[in-house]
Amino acid sequence: MFCSDLSLQCASIIPVCVDLADWATTEAVLRDIGRIDLLVNNAACAKLQPFLEVTPDQFDQSFNVNVKAVLHVSQIVAHGMKARGSGGSIVNVSSQASQRALRDHAVYCSTKGALDMLTKVMALELGPYQIRVNSVNPTAVMTEMGQLGWSDPEKARTMTSRIPLGRFAEVEDVVNSILFLLSDKSNMTNGVTLPVDGGFLAC
Repeated sequence: MFCSDLSLQCASIIPVCVDLADWATTEAVLRDIGRIDLLVNNAACAKLQPFLEVTPDQFDQSFNVNVKAVLHVSQIVAHGMKARGSGGSIVNVSSQASQRALRDHAVYCSTKGALDMLTKVMALELGPYQIRVNSVNPTAVMTEMGQLGWSDPEKARTMTSRIPLGRFAEVEDVVNSILFLLSDKSNMTNGVTLPVDGGFLAC
């Protein structure tokens, strides 16, 4: 998501489709967009395999989308923010899986752990330019990707039974947390990984 208004009152959002694995095209497209003050890195993939069955191609695809693309897009956007001297806010969409081992999620958990640390390093290095970088770390959300891992009712119960609120997150739960981190209401919040997990990581 790109937005050029720090007040979050964007009159319209124009979707731009690009293959994030194609660095040259991504860079060209983003540079043509113009000013970006707010960035949400939300592209991700989940390739679920038991640890002993992880394949190199699925490992590479997951890290390319979940980590490498975030680094690249954020570099491009942050260069513009730094050059303008007006600051900005970047939110990376991570997961509770960055901090808790989940069966068949070896690669996914690893990518989200890497994303959390990338968030912290970005916050450290970009903070002096008044660019804040944070992440949200949701529990499962029943999006198309979330259904890959949790559509089976019995498997879902094994997870929801470990969440004090007893349910998965709604899309709005995650969106509202992102909006808070993008807004001036969080202008002293930098480098955090914000759980949106109903208390899962507290247990």
